[in-house]
Amino acid sequence: MIRADTALLITTSYAYEGDGSEAAGAFVADLAQELASIMPVRVVAPGKKESKRMHGAVEVWSFQAPDKPLSLLTPAHPGNWWVIARTLRSLRRTVLAANEDARVLHALAFWVLPSGWAARVLQRQHGVPYSVWALGSDIWSLGRLPVIRGFLRRVAVDAANAYADGMQLGVDAARICGREFAFLPSTRKLAAARFQPVSSAAPYRLLFLGRWHPNKGADLLIEALTLLEDRDWVRIAEVHIAGGGPLDDAVRKGVANLEAAGRPVRLSGYLDRDQASQAFAQADRLLLPSRIESIPVVFSDAMKFSLPVVSMPVGDLPTLIGSGTGWLAQRVDAEAFAAAIRGSLVSEHDDAALRDMNERFAIERIAERIAAVARRDERGETRND
Repeated sequence: MIRADTALLITTSYAYEGDGSEAAGAFVADLAQELASIMPVRVVAPGKKESKRMHGAVEVWSFQAPDKPLSLLTPAHPGNWWVIARTLRSLRRTVLAANEDARVLHALAFWVLPSGWAARVLQRQHGVPYSVWALGSDIWSLGRLPVIRGFLRRVAVDAANAYADGMQLGVDAARICGREFAFLPSTRKLAAARFQPVSSAAPYRLLFLGRWHPNKGADLLIEALTLLEDRDWVRIAEVHIAGGGPLDDAVRKGVANLEAAGRPVRLSGYLDRDQASQAFAQADRLLLPSRIESIPVVFSDAMKFSLPVVSMPVGDLPTLIGSGTGWLAQRVDAEAFAAAIRGSLVSEHDDAALRDMNERFAIERIAERIAAVARRDERGETRND
């Protein structure tokens, strides 16, 4: 008799190369590799065609997905319906194929839709229990669509466990889905070695690393930097802006204007894993000017490098930032963010507080927790973790 011993991760985002363009995909890939050190792991992830390959210690089964990111295929637009239907058929087929040998002990869906739907199919056909991990797009975007909202609820209610990668997100998910969502943060694995400690005196090196998108506040960052005065800039050794996205033209134009004014601003594109580690290791402050956020992966990255954060007061960041871990803007606008940057230039951080926060986001602890949930299924226990 075949013994089920494998965790199946079902995801719509998976980073093979770690080029820095897909934070959520990097988290899933890193978690899969970490979990594989504890138990066998298979992953179902998007690809150009249905196929199977090894990625490190993990078997990756690809379902056929469009070139356009699945997060952009909103069902609110009828023009997307055919592509969505084709993708869902391939996803369902691939998830069932990944358990053809009946080795899957537990399925973990990233995120509730559509991955949770596919996990629910596996449960209903073969009795494999599943858990779902909610992302903001599940709850704050798809949750607004009446028909999808009901389906979201059914998938979550039937799951053995439900997680959310933010505390407020978990509260909102529970309200929509009618069940508890436990907080479990998303993070990734970086070689966290600093070349020198975070500076305790000016001038400081500031870093923004992320998508140049309105939600991430890249335009607010440029405006805030423009508002800083000469007396602020003498306390800044460099502002490094890395990433890419739909605000590319506006960011580049803004940086060019700052450079023309003699400000020490450096621009680069998306950073791969090694480049990101180097950028964190060299920085003294991380800038998070987001308009909308839960807990970004880049926040946990910063904690790994004992890097304090300057942030907008959005999502769970007001709860996490403080007591030595960073500085919080009073409002979500450029003027308030400039004031927060200014405050970070004239006050200190707390290394002990940063170390404590980092432990909460350790991917090793998250993998251990997921493995414990999967192995609990061998004993027939069914309770939300």
